[in-house]
Amino acid sequence: MLMLVFYIGDDRYALAARQVVEVISLVELKKLARSPKYLAGLLNYRGKIIPVIDLCQLLSGSSYQPYLSTRIIIVNYAFHEEKLFLLGVIAERVTETLDLQETDLIEPDIKTSTGAYLAGILTDEQGMIQCIQVESLLSESQQRYLLPQLE
Repeated sequence: MLMLVFYIGDDRYALAARQVVEVISLVELKKLARSPKYLAGLLNYRGKIIPVIDLCQLLSGSSYQPYLSTRIIIVNYAFHEEKLFLLGVIAERVTETLDLQETDLIEPDIKTSTGAYLAGILTDEQGMIQCIQVESLLSESQQRYLLPQLE
């Protein structure tokens, strides 16, 4: 299983590469007035206007740092496994991919309401990597706000 690895602060996270459409450089986004802090803005991606969320803000409560390796990751967001929507997520230090076995994924013993997005944990010589389950990243209210076509 190929995983795209990135950072939020000092913590490493990963997304399954099969969910990634494209990784692009950080570009200027169209800001929306009175939008939630986690919404970085809108992106014109190949003629489609898609929401871009600040993954750092969503998961840790602080905005991303604009490193040279900060990227927008375009992902397929599956809503109830029925329809795919494009969603952009900003992540810091997107620098590598890892090819790991699915059996390497460890289920955490702790379940929290804020950690519903956590698909499991991988370990390597540098430590732990938290794997994000894209389809569980947004709450229902966040889905309704970002993907109004669901209504």
